[in-house]
Amino acid sequence: MAAVSMAAVKELRERLGAGMLDSKNALVEADGDIEKAIEILRLKGLKGVAKRGDREASEGLVAVKQSDGAATLIELACETDFVAKNEKFIALADRALDAIVAAGATDVESALAAAAEGKTVGEVITDESAIIGERIELRRVVRVEAPSTAVYLHRTSKDLPPQIGVIVGYAGDDEKVALSIAQHISFADPLYVSREDVPEADVEKEREIVTEISKNEGKPEAALPKIVEGRLNAFFKQVVLNEQIHALDEDKRDVKKVADAAGITVSAFARGKIGA
Repeated sequence: MAAVSMAAVKELRERLGAGMLDSKNALVEADGDIEKAIEILRLKGLKGVAKRGDREASEGLVAVKQSDGAATLIELACETDFVAKNEKFIALADRALDAIVAAGATDVESALAAAAEGKTVGEVITDESAIIGERIELRRVVRVEAPSTAVYLHRTSKDLPPQIGVIVGYAGDDEKVALSIAQHISFADPLYVSREDVPEADVEKEREIVTEISKNEGKPEAALPKIVEGRLNAFFKQVVLNEQIHALDEDKRDVKKVADAAGITVSAFARGKIGA
């Protein structure tokens, strides 16, 4: 049995993103042959993929790719930050995203079925999960179509890849303001572009809640309609992009006023955050 050096263990870990103990054991079994150790880890990993299915994948990255008239965002999750910053994992996200964009996929199901390297994206992810030794999951896929798109990627730690990503679909020419709106979305996390986009059932549910709260507070019956509408407006400012105060605007204008002043119209957006 060949001696296994720490240098070989380190090289194997860096190439695959596998754990230290798994790397060492594979090298011992392979008599120090790194290429053979890779195959051993791959075979063992495939057997263990199903067992990893119930393990939490709370780390990972968000990646975005722009194409003509569209941009696509994916969330690729893993179990540890060690894997999240590994070059193999980052390269896997890029490979998967390229295939997803080429296929025009708009959700996880169609993305996993997209052709990639003679397989499907789902199979490529499964293969890499087997090698790396962690659960890897394509958690979200969103495609935003618009005349123009602005993209903002935010790193929650300088040592990790982006974990928050935003796409803004818009019409107009002011790229700087569109990017600032994407940055605002990364922080404010709105759910809808305009008030009209909020499902009526959600509005009515909120109306019922604030009405009941106002009654329980002993507000005068005659004043209830005005109080309820005021609280509904506060609800809209929480969930509607256009009505939120732009986080980066010195004049504290809402997003709609900032966009109008710049001559742009936001039609759609997507936000992804690992661990959310």
